[in-house]
Amino acid sequence: MHLSLAPLAARLRRDRSGVSMIEFALTLPVVLTLGCYGIETSNLALTSLQVSQLALNLADNASRVGSMQSDNSTQLREVDINDVLTAARLQGAKLGLTTRGRIIVSSLEESGGKQYIHWQRCLGTQSGADYDSHYGTTPVTAGTQTGSGYAGTVVTGMGKPGAQVTAPTGTGVMFVEVNYLYNPIISSRWLSAGVQQMRYTASFIVRDRRTFDMVYNPAPTAQRYTCDRYTAS
Repeated sequence: MHLSLAPLAARLRRDRSGVSMIEFALTLPVVLTLGCYGIETSNLALTSLQVSQLALNLADNASRVGSMQSDNSTQLREVDINDVLTAARLQGAKLGLTTRGRIIVSSLEESGGKQYIHWQRCLGTQSGADYDSHYGTTPVTAGTQTGSGYAGTVVTGMGKPGAQVTAPTGTGVMFVEVNYLYNPIISSRWLSAGVQQMRYTASFIVRDRRTFDMVYNPAPTAQRYTCDRYTAS
């Protein structure tokens, strides 16, 4: 029996039932790519904002803490520094701030017409050039009761060249650095290598009549988070 293919061909020409599926299959790679890029970029922006705010909060808190004395001066203690570092760790817990990054708190002070990094305290497990201080270091005994006199590192200031922070005469500035390795939602391949390393700084002038001769550590003594330690808490 002879069968004509003309009716079948005509029906196939009129059939549109698979058009949407074909269009979806063709556009899916583009939509998926744009969606993944958008999600990763949004998360990067949110993380960047969180890390920058953490740096600001830490510098602000460090500029306020201390134990008030009878003469209305304030003694900064190790326990006070530990409190502000703990606050930063808890605020950045969801980011894994102290396991994927490092926090450096520096006391930039003016004495005798010179700028000193008098002491530093650090928290975080990451090490190396990308995570340690980019603006100067000081001996771990500087500014402590075990140090000798007004020890510290003389600098011109702290911060990027052309935008350095300096301490006013007779006082100090809490200078904070937060270096953090971005944790991607999907994959770091969606981003260029340069944006994965976040680096933020913040600084606040000390708000009270702080005694700058040393960081006190009265009994019961507190753990000193000097920058030769690489711990998450």
